[in-house]
Amino acid sequence: MKIIITGASGFVGVHLSEYLISLDYGVKKLSLRGNNSVDNLDKSAQAIIHLAGKAHDTKNTTEASEYFKINSDLTSELFDIFLSSTISDFIYFSSVKAVADIVDGTLTEDIVPNPKSPYGLSKLKAEEYILSKKLPEGKRVFIIRPCMIYGPGNKGNLNLLYNLVKKGIPYPLAAFENERSFLSIYNLTYIVEKIISDKTIPSGVYNVADDEVLSTNDLVKIIAKASHKKPRLIKVPKKAIEGLAKVGDILKLSFNSETLKKLTENYRVSNKKIKEALKINNMPKNATSGLEKTIKSFIK
Repeated sequence: MKIIITGASGFVGVHLSEYLISLDYGVKKLSLRGNNSVDNLDKSAQAIIHLAGKAHDTKNTTEASEYFKINSDLTSELFDIFLSSTISDFIYFSSVKAVADIVDGTLTEDIVPNPKSPYGLSKLKAEEYILSKKLPEGKRVFIIRPCMIYGPGNKGNLNLLYNLVKKGIPYPLAAFENERSFLSIYNLTYIVEKIISDKTIPSGVYNVADDEVLSTNDLVKIIAKASHKKPRLIKVPKKAIEGLAKVGDILKLSFNSETLKKLTENYRVSNKKIKEALKINNMPKNATSGLEKTIKSFIK
């Protein structure tokens, strides 16, 4: 079975390609760079997994037009080619940020999208284009909305926390109590393969997350345990931290209001719909064990 993957050189793409190849899928990596790249895709494949896109820039230095050019326009072009081809499945990787920047309660698929950032708006525009098209008989379309993904090789805020713990620097944001969802790369690759292999799974929009929710304080403790370190959490007053984040905004530092929000916000995501579609009660990977495995990969 041949599968086309765009964005195969990224974090998710590398893990997904390796996983599918281990299960004897034929993986065709498609680069979308170049004027004729989309026209050259192998139309004999069974599925397109569209991962390529412009990631969220936490420093807010990216022009809004760049998000729409890559995340919206390129996706629309690729989807049109899929519709006219004999390829049966199209899996588009959107984001929970296409729905909401802030979550009050738990994010479900029936919430009316209202993103504020150019990143979220560009992802939503791509979703709307896909959903506006009539799907030919025999084809399926999946819009996958993952929350924050972690796994071996992962960078970003998880790596930032790991470096703090490794160096023995106290985590200063313990005054912020939050609950947020995460997604193991192992759960994600499992879900994608099940979608491809099980033709009874219906087209649709699906949130994807681990079963458990964790606080950032929990993350620090998990990282400390995996690193054989003592967790060090201190409660610096929230207003002082928020002031430092605003300085980061002005000076374009890695610690800014966007980073602070990612570390301290509540962002619970329901995975009920995708589990019902897959006919499973639990995701295969527990969040705590998955995070511990990720941290140990950093140590190696």
